Amino acid sequence: MPAGNATEETIAILDFGSQYSRLIARRVRECHVYCELVPYDAPPSNVAAMHPKGFILSGGPASVYEEGAPQLPPYVFESGLPVLGICYGMQLIARESGGKVVPAHQREYGLADVERLGEAPIFAGLPTKFTVWMSHGDRLAAVPPGFAILASSPNSPVSAIGSLDKSKGIYGLQFHPEVVHTPLGRQIIENFLYRVCGCRGTWTPSSFIDQSVAQIRERVGEGRVLCALSGGVDSSVAAVLLHRAIGDRLVCVFVNNGLLRANEVESVLASFQHLGIQIEYVDAADRFLSRLSGVVDPEEKRQVVGEEFIRVFEATAARMGPIEFLAQGTLYPDVIESAAAGDSAGAARIKTHHNVGGLPEDLRFQLVEPLRYLFKDEVREVGRELGLPDEIVSRQPFPGPGLAVRVIGEVTAARLATLRAADAIFRDEIQRMGLSQSLAQYFAVLPSVKSVGVMGDGRAYGDLIVLRAVTSEDYMTADWARLPYEALAHISNRIVNEVQGVTRVVYDITSKPPATIEWE
Repeated sequence: MPAGNATEETIAILDFGSQYSRLIARRVRECHVYCELVPYDAPPSNVAAMHPKGFILSGGPASVYEEGAPQLPPYVFESGLPVLGICYGMQLIARESGGKVVPAHQREYGLADVERLGEAPIFAGLPTKFTVWMSHGDRLAAVPPGFAILASSPNSPVSAIGSLDKSKGIYGLQFHPEVVHTPLGRQIIENFLYRVCGCRGTWTPSSFIDQSVAQIRERVGEGRVLCALSGGVDSSVAAVLLHRAIGDRLVCVFVNNGLLRANEVESVLASFQHLGIQIEYVDAADRFLSRLSGVVDPEEKRQVVGEEFIRVFEATAARMGPIEFLAQGTLYPDVIESAAAGDSAGAARIKTHHNVGGLPEDLRFQLVEPLRYLFKDEVREVGRELGLPDEIVSRQPFPGPGLAVRVIGEVTAARLATLRAADAIFRDEIQRMGLSQSLAQYFAVLPSVKSVGVMGDGRAYGDLIVLRAVTSEDYMTADWARLPYEALAHISNRIVNEVQGVTRVVYDITSKPPATIEWE
């Protein structure tokens, strides 16, 4: 765990490659207990530096008996701390303790009803029978010595195990308590955290603010910090935290990169006028568009935009005097999706976030990222605690590379103008119809394809606009929004009639996964 993020109660989640690993972290945080997701083979010293109060072992796609399958690090049992194994994690506990894991006669995916057998702290307050979500191809054929079966189902006779010596606090669940399909899953996780690990739930927005302010002061000392301000909730919360910590030694820079939405410059500057934070406005639209000329690969776009931002910040810092630190609103999902953690646990690189993987190697600043271990909804909670206005706290995410990753293919001034106009209509109508509060994100995309249409009495060959709207709790997963047909019809009609060169509008109905929220 990186220095400066330790809390008095931390749970280490060892990631064995499960698709649900990030959800485990979310559920633990919802119980106001700090946690971090780390690869199962992370250096033991990194895990020890977290001073964990317990371990959670995630599920995973492997079979514990296969050659080369991820194994349980020795320090887990050697620590004497409580352990909760989920699916593959339970099978690791069983195998390591002398039990037997074998292929199941029939794989089990979906809902199942389990029955508690006896009393156990992890199931405190739960009914005798409850519904869970199973997702496994192996089963426990022999319970290890010193363990008891705590729950059973018709298809999984060993649905949960626990150490007979309750002081050890070692438990295994064949099912997944972290998913919403296990309705009482959060209570099970909370029982493990509070009743088994002895956590008290001290991870709150207020405690995070106090901790972060102290950490920033320690890190920065008497130095000055340049904060990359976009007007979004992430950079805004980071800026207010930094201002609370170091006052006027913070310089916020808002760069107009030419990739912003309609009226974005004016709205961002207006939002920050009353916060009393120094803002340096830089119009760099021409240099960004020049650098992006001919670039079509999305990863290259992110690299170009990320590097150009840094060059603008360096020029600003040189003009305003010595500034040693650069602050960014990087979040935990940015780190995870850029595969900065969890590579060896099977996590794949989804995209290079421009804050994480898109920074130039010759970066002249020291980075300060006070939100690096927060999820989006936690950032919003911190923002409210800091007193930020709702128009900032509730602002939907906007990618750092801006419209460059919503213009598929080459980015030009003309294509940006088309997308900007269509996106403004979409956002305006969503807000006018009162639909915005139910959506996590909604925006337009300009693909690199054209479509035949009929404009007036003639054949037209024009641009295609894709509309994207999703619902999400944490942006790690998302579902496409079921917008009313009447609303989509009205929005489509406006775009085709008002945005020159657009002949067709379509609506994206793909969830995340398998898609990402953004198109690039």
